[in-house]
Amino acid sequence: MKDYLHTIRTALETAFAGLEEWFAEPEAVRAYRPADGGWPIGQVLEHVALTNHYLLILIRKGRDGALRKAAQPEAAAAMAHYTFDGERLREIGVPGTFAWHRPDHMEPGGQVPSAQVRELLKAQLAECLDVLAALPDGAGGLFKTTMTVNGLGKLDVYEFLYFLARHAERHRVQMARTKAEREADA
Repeated sequence: MKDYLHTIRTALETAFAGLEEWFAEPEAVRAYRPADGGWPIGQVLEHVALTNHYLLILIRKGRDGALRKAAQPEAAAAMAHYTFDGERLREIGVPGTFAWHRPDHMEPGGQVPSAQVRELLKAQLAECLDVLAALPDGAGGLFKTTMTVNGLGKLDVYEFLYFLARHAERHRVQMARTKAEREADA
């Protein structure tokens, strides 16, 4: 397996495993609202699932476009020379590194049951891994879509998958801070 495929797969599996751990927390922990008025952990999990939903729409479109391009004879050279630059996406996983106002449609409503959010996240991980498996040998680099977050510009399908993992990581950190605040207040 190419190193970048391993890097992306590991990032996805690690991020989603970290999200899964939060479902084992008591409801009182997941329902605690931070003093700054931020989302409780349950709503953060819902936001991640909701954001993943919209990112996966773009990722599916990218996968389909990349597979069409990969079928062209001239694509072999581009695929053979593909390089993945995950470094430019690292700060997506670190809260407070850039300003961003999420679109309203990614705002959690707090009405989705925890079990449903958990199942959505499991299905989303499976879909991400399926997309990654469908795009071996640099094929994911053949199709790019614009990402406005942090002025990133055009991202290929591999980068979009890595972005999704980094976004989940960002919120894992946020949830850990919320839990620590709750414990300090107790």
